[in-house]
Amino acid sequence: MTQTLPSTDIDLFADEVIADPHPTYRELRDAGSALWMSRYDCWLLPRYAEVFAALRDHDRFSSASGVGLNDVMNQATKGGSVLCTDPPEHDHLRRILGSRLTPRALRGHSEDFLRRAHLLVDELIEKGSFDAVADFSSAFPLSVVPDLLGVPEDGREHLLKWASAAFQAEGPMNERTQSSLPDLQEFLGYITDVAGEQKLASGSWGHQMLLEARAGEIDEKMLPPLLLDYLGPSIDTTISALSTAIWQFALHPDQWDALRSDRTLIANVVNEAVRLEAPIRGFGRHLTHDFDADGVTLAAGDWVFVSYASANRDERRWENPGRFDIHRDTAGHVGFGSGIHSCVGQGLAKLEATALFTALADKVTRFELTGEPVWNVHNILRGIATLPVTVRV
Repeated sequence: MTQTLPSTDIDLFADEVIADPHPTYRELRDAGSALWMSRYDCWLLPRYAEVFAALRDHDRFSSASGVGLNDVMNQATKGGSVLCTDPPEHDHLRRILGSRLTPRALRGHSEDFLRRAHLLVDELIEKGSFDAVADFSSAFPLSVVPDLLGVPEDGREHLLKWASAAFQAEGPMNERTQSSLPDLQEFLGYITDVAGEQKLASGSWGHQMLLEARAGEIDEKMLPPLLLDYLGPSIDTTISALSTAIWQFALHPDQWDALRSDRTLIANVVNEAVRLEAPIRGFGRHLTHDFDADGVTLAAGDWVFVSYASANRDERRWENPGRFDIHRDTAGHVGFGSGIHSCVGQGLAKLEATALFTALADKVTRFELTGEPVWNVHNILRGIATLPVTVRV
């Protein structure tokens, strides 16, 4: 008996859906546990249970053939990054990246981060009104992460554009993907130049990896991809989480009051922000074996788009999922992915956020929106482009 495939012709990558995705995500969740996206010849997993299961089953939902929705990007990235490998290659590369991102290793940066955060917050208080994305959420990661990696000052002005392009190109081969490819080529050229010409600052993470490559501990040709793995994912995603938090604190001052009264809640701010507005909308996976999604068989060889953003708003998993609540138990959210491909840099993002919101809580009593947030139109990233705010002390 032939299986009738549950399908949808909704374009998940249409401008209007990207701008306001949550009604569409709910419609897709209500339609089924797995839907065939006829526009893109791949499956969509919109519900939490199946998304979580897929992310925890890397043998079946393979990343080794790429995680994008177009052949060009998948061929280019296959086996060339932590994100696009399976064990054992993945485990080796992740150990290299993760050695500098353990809680113990990051603790040594906490005082410097807090010092930087207070300087930034003091500048913003003096301004009074500012763009919370450009002046706050972007300013910190674009300073901290390149300094840690030791990349030259020259070229840093392009990092935001380049990092965005690296994610943009993982979407279907639409106009956005095509227009991102030249920027991605520039990014790859920059990373190769930085790694190859020994421009990395002495003592930096990047310089340490260069020495490891010279000692034969790292394959030298993997140094540029590893640097890219640090730079690309650590910028836009952190910016998105920080911007979402400021936006929500402005909308829900009771949440900000709660944080100022109980600083232990700061630890959950990023988790709740990335649950509410997952910075990564989702990634592709290639099925190596059949998968049953509530009675629907996804066949080995099929491509699947695993929707983190929809899963994090699934009413079957979360009570009142559209509300920002820093008291919420966020355990199990997939805003950082899950399983072996969970975000290796989430500890760094949380350390940045802890420093920033500690400094803000010391000095700011209110955030007030002076305009509506404008969202980026992006294949893969969910993030606010501009967010005008005024702070009160």
